[in-house]
Amino acid sequence: MGDKMPAKSLEEEYMDIANSNAWPIVYQTIGRECKQHPFTEAKRLQNKPLNRYRDVNPYDHSRITLRRIENDYINANLVKMERANRQYILTQGPLVATVGHFWLMVWEQNSHAILMLNKLIEKTEVKCHWYWPNDIGLVLHLNDVGLDIHYLSQEDFSYYKTRTFKICDRVSEEERIVVQYHYTTWPDFGVPSSPIAFLDFLKKVRASGALDPEVGPAIVHCSAGIGRSGTFCLVDACLLIMEKEGLSNVNIPEVLVEMRNYRMGLIQTPDQLRFSYQAVIEGAKRFNPDYNEELDESIYSTVEEEEAPPPPPPRGESLSRPPVRPLPAIPTSASLGNLKSEVSESPTWEAESPLPPLPPPRKFSASSSSEEVEETVPLPDSGADKPETQLRRRNRELAERVSAMKKRAREVEKWQKIKRLKME
Repeated sequence: MGDKMPAKSLEEEYMDIANSNAWPIVYQTIGRECKQHPFTEAKRLQNKPLNRYRDVNPYDHSRITLRRIENDYINANLVKMERANRQYILTQGPLVATVGHFWLMVWEQNSHAILMLNKLIEKTEVKCHWYWPNDIGLVLHLNDVGLDIHYLSQEDFSYYKTRTFKICDRVSEEERIVVQYHYTTWPDFGVPSSPIAFLDFLKKVRASGALDPEVGPAIVHCSAGIGRSGTFCLVDACLLIMEKEGLSNVNIPEVLVEMRNYRMGLIQTPDQLRFSYQAVIEGAKRFNPDYNEELDESIYSTVEEEEAPPPPPPRGESLSRPPVRPLPAIPTSASLGNLKSEVSESPTWEAESPLPPLPPPRKFSASSSSEEVEETVPLPDSGADKPETQLRRRNRELAERVSAMKKRAREVEKWQKIKRLKME
């Protein structure tokens, strides 16, 4: 990364955008610069049921075509980044009817890795069909495409898992090992809990050689194959360009516009764009051969369960419309110099986590603050108060009690929903 890497320039660009709260503006500007390309195959009657979302379609000029079966269509694009000497296949999470198509694409494209950046179910909504065997030692027989998928092993890490599969082709009688890297804590339409966790995941994938040009392009998917998938590829490509040309030559919006020429809508929110800046700046240091982790004082959280943000607009509209809610702050890092922002996050619980016990109702006491009152206990009136003061105070107390009761009701409803999910 050498002498050409004055980390100041990209940090200053980041700070200029952050200080003026211009992330939505930059995001929309990128959208206006992107070209639209035809996607006629995606709109054919026989192919419409093969798309998970109606407004996320593969461009004709870069779409992946299947060779073994009669209908060659799959919702996937080959993204070529020549400056980074990298290629990726970005695709949607498989549907029930496209599991065989998905594995046939892995086989025909000589891919050695699958990067899964979503959970199967998020916020009670199915985001991706379970497309691998149910357990280690089992085999998934795909008669429609002539492939057998053997589930060999699994490794569990704090925020991702790796699964090793063996693909057996009945036609050629050849076999190949494919590893799935499953990032389990990245929320839909959101960002990972920290750049550090994300960069460690990226380094693990890179070290496997699965992204090298000597093998077929890695399969990268989330639910739609544009938001989280686009973020992963954007950061990886920018870091590679940085390593070859220096950080001063990395123009993140320019790289994103180039990537969107191959697949529509990559990066779905201004927050994902901002996180990409953070990850590239942090990666400029962490991917340096001279980096010493023991001396690093970064305060990013490396592992953290996450909760998806409120329901977003339709995916197609996310390419042009500004967000309807303020952008949350991203944690600071000592390695990022003056990129300071404060954040307070409430702990979230996922269906996989043990259910926490509900706290017992708290009773009012003289030492309790108004925020701690959860029961409708009357407060003593002071005879010295004027009638107007008493009315305002009682209105405030009533509003606080109603708010506390609503909050408790939401918590109860949330745990009940999680219990139902676990039972299912």
